[in-house]
Amino acid sequence: MSGSGSPFADTLDERERRLDSLIDRYVPYAGLAAGTVVTPFVVPSTVSYWFVTGSLVAVTAGWAYWFTLRRVDCGPVGEREGAIYMAGQLVLMAVLTYLSPFYAFLALSAYPRSFTYLHGRWRWAGIIATAVIVAHSLTGGSLVTVTPGRVLGIVGITAVNAVVAGGFTYFGILTSQQSVRRREIIEELNEANRRLSETLEENAALHVRLLAQAREAGVLDERARLAREIHDTIAQGLTGIVTQLEAAGAVDDDADARRRHMDIASALARESLTEARRSVDALAPGQLADAQLPEAIAEMAKAWAETAGVDLLLDTTGDPRPLLPDLEVTLFRVAQESLANVGKHAAATRIGLTLSYMDDVVVLDVRGDGCGFTVSATPPSDDGSGFGLVGMEQRVRRVSGRLTVESTPGEGTAVSASVPAIPAEVHA
Repeated sequence: MSGSGSPFADTLDERERRLDSLIDRYVPYAGLAAGTVVTPFVVPSTVSYWFVTGSLVAVTAGWAYWFTLRRVDCGPVGEREGAIYMAGQLVLMAVLTYLSPFYAFLALSAYPRSFTYLHGRWRWAGIIATAVIVAHSLTGGSLVTVTPGRVLGIVGITAVNAVVAGGFTYFGILTSQQSVRRREIIEELNEANRRLSETLEENAALHVRLLAQAREAGVLDERARLAREIHDTIAQGLTGIVTQLEAAGAVDDDADARRRHMDIASALARESLTEARRSVDALAPGQLADAQLPEAIAEMAKAWAETAGVDLLLDTTGDPRPLLPDLEVTLFRVAQESLANVGKHAAATRIGLTLSYMDDVVVLDVRGDGCGFTVSATPPSDDGSGFGLVGMEQRVRRVSGRLTVESTPGEGTAVSASVPAIPAEVHA
């Protein structure tokens, strides 16, 4: 994410800054130019008059240049320098306005600069001084004789100018300051959003690494489990078969004893085959190799429903997308074991299975109208063909997910498994 706003907003901000800069730099010269152009048409002038007036105009222009244009590369004007500049500008403006009332156009820069370069109450002092000069100009300046009525007019116009011009100037500067602050806040928010985006990306990568570590730990656990099961079940069963076959070979003359040993060997073989199938079923399901998770779960659930004679309602919400293999295996096994538990313990007649794809998680919900059980008690276990509720919870936790079980005797059971929605391409 970029640290700036939209290109359109950036353009407007840049135009606003340029306009403010142009007004601040060049309005004094515009006031001087306007007064110089109009004065010859109204004020009687002589060579000496224009020598004095022209000199004051040059000094005023130089004064503005020294404190504004020249200071652009020298940093902002300090509080003391700002007071010196405004005092000089007001004195020069007063003298020029006395010589010609039309130099009161300098007020266009004096009003805003009183707020820009002065501080505290001195700002209003600059506003009032400018308003007095403007009022003197509006009542005729040096071209009109001073009378009591004119003095009252100057006082009244000064008050109006100070309130109106000062108010507009104050609110204009306040609006400009608020705009600057809003831009700063927007830039801070954009920067915070950029850092948040980077943090989320780092968290996603960290989550993938944690899942990889959990998967490696799960692989080791699975190997240890298979080793224990092979040793405790299949290996012992094969040992028993060999023992019974050897015993049957040693009693060739006793048909009944030989038959008994052969029957025991057959039973042990069938039991070992069941155990082998159970161990293989606990590994990654082959259905996921040929289909996406929703189709694989649907195919498995429909086959189970036909065998169990249970009404099944399947639903998939959200936008299905490939997840990390460990996540899909976990959800598939939870669905498989939940249905298996329903068939063995719940005596349900109707099952609802929903797979919900959300922005950050994928949730599998399995609901049945069976007999239910007390969740605080030991959960129902299977007959050895799966991994039961405890095993489901352990498997879900290995992928940083969450498993919840809600059940009440006589009111059915609901199993919900939630895993992080990490796409397969993140792992790739």
